Amino acid sequence: MSYPVHRPRRLRRTEAVRRLVRETRLSPEQLIAPLFVCEGEGVRREIPAMPGCFQMSVDALVDECRELEGLGVAGIILFGIPDEKHPDGHGAADPAGPVPRGLSAVRSAVPQLSLWADVCLCEYTDHGHCGPIGTAPDGLVEVDNDAALPILASAALAYARAGADVVAPSDMMDGRVGAIRAALDQAGRTDVIIVSYAAKYASGFYGPFREAAGSAPSFGDRRGYQMDPANALEALREVAADLDEGADVVMVKPALAYLDIVWRVKDRFGVPVAAYNVSGEYAMVKAAAERGWLDEPRVVLESLIAIRRAGADIILTYFAKEAARLLA
Repeated sequence: MSYPVHRPRRLRRTEAVRRLVRETRLSPEQLIAPLFVCEGEGVRREIPAMPGCFQMSVDALVDECRELEGLGVAGIILFGIPDEKHPDGHGAADPAGPVPRGLSAVRSAVPQLSLWADVCLCEYTDHGHCGPIGTAPDGLVEVDNDAALPILASAALAYARAGADVVAPSDMMDGRVGAIRAALDQAGRTDVIIVSYAAKYASGFYGPFREAAGSAPSFGDRRGYQMDPANALEALREVAADLDEGADVVMVKPALAYLDIVWRVKDRFGVPVAAYNVSGEYAMVKAAAERGWLDEPRVVLESLIAIRRAGADIILTYFAKEAARLLA
């Protein structure tokens, strides 16, 4: 009986050998944990749609960040939950708001962490859209793109001054990367990194986040400014535009349903690429695991490896703490 000379199974026989020939590596150093910071003290309120995730006051946030740093997680990205909201979302730029206060406290207590601040207005507007509402010349009521830019730039600058080394605009307004880069540079903050949500799709996978951040639109939806899920070439144009405006890293969001976009962006541009493993992707795994329908630890690591394999250098994920423990 003849046998093939090449036997791929030889390199799969033991875990030691599998580790030696493994093509894609996953490490806590590649993970960013999204966290929600709110007003108050001693607050650690679990988010029903996202088991294991919490709305936290600044003191609880600091404790969480100490734990993440101890597990080797690279950094955090903060989303603010303010007590007051306004039509134009100007509270995002309040230096006394939850995100600047959280950044300042964490920077002092856990200086090793990379501190990211999401830059958007949806949590701060009373209507839940990502900028002030205006009326276009044709009578269409929509987000006023150009009116949003100075508010976004002011927010980014407030976060940088509070201790963020990374600002991450997620609003999908045209020109916002350029406006933020100009504001930072004019203030002497050329050191601050911009990670742009360059290819952010109008996705159904964001539902649990809107509960967590209290940012669901009170009317309409965000399809007028977030990307159509059917489009891939448009994502490349968006990435190119953000890089031209000064983005240092570009992001694809969501991650798992858009791995082809992650791959195209990495292949075309060769720049650092982040991917956001979003709330709906997290909630689906949690819900299925609670019912015993899948092996949660195995699926968590498999999903994150898939995002890395597609080309992401950095993964934003609510599984950051869990994955870090599993990888240890």
